[in-house]
Amino acid sequence: MTAKPSDDDTDIQKAVDALNLGGKIRRLRQGLALTLRDVAERSGLSSSLISQIENELTAPPLATLIRIARTLGVGIGYFFQDSPAGNRISVVRAGDNQPPGPRRARQRRAGGYRYRSLAQPIVDQHMEPLWVAFEPRCKGRVHVVHHQGEEFVFVQEGVLEFATDTQKIRLEPGDSLYFDSQIPHSFRSVGDIQAEALVVIYTPS
Repeated sequence: MTAKPSDDDTDIQKAVDALNLGGKIRRLRQGLALTLRDVAERSGLSSSLISQIENELTAPPLATLIRIARTLGVGIGYFFQDSPAGNRISVVRAGDNQPPGPRRARQRRAGGYRYRSLAQPIVDQHMEPLWVAFEPRCKGRVHVVHHQGEEFVFVQEGVLEFATDTQKIRLEPGDSLYFDSQIPHSFRSVGDIQAEALVVIYTPS
């Protein structure tokens, strides 16, 4: 018997559909005359994963989206905008693409976290500010990621665990973290309230 999707799953899928990440990636790839295999070889990802993303079957984690963006020659801001690339000032109002609100912990099926861009109209910036809600997960189910650049995290709500191969750091509301994002790392929400944070990712040109 197939489980009925939860409200969270439905909200996540609606957010992914609204971004049209798959269509944007496919158009960029085809515009560069690249095959799925070409992108896979250059990004270090699998052809099947890229195909699933293009067909909106899975939502890519940030690290995966960064690798695809660099392979296709754009910043990840490209995937969050629908306005002309010439914009140099971005204002995102509180009601625009409302960020995740406080929720009790529950398991979801969409990659470990949800995120929204806070600089949507600007596509060629070196920094990407995001509002991220992290899913509570057991230690064996966290996603370990790494990508070029640096990352800043400011925890707004809940308790967030940051882990590398050598250490674990517990972050509570008001705590911040700055690190070299080439270090393999993972995040998970700890406790009954999902952790929410402002995350700023810097990627070199």
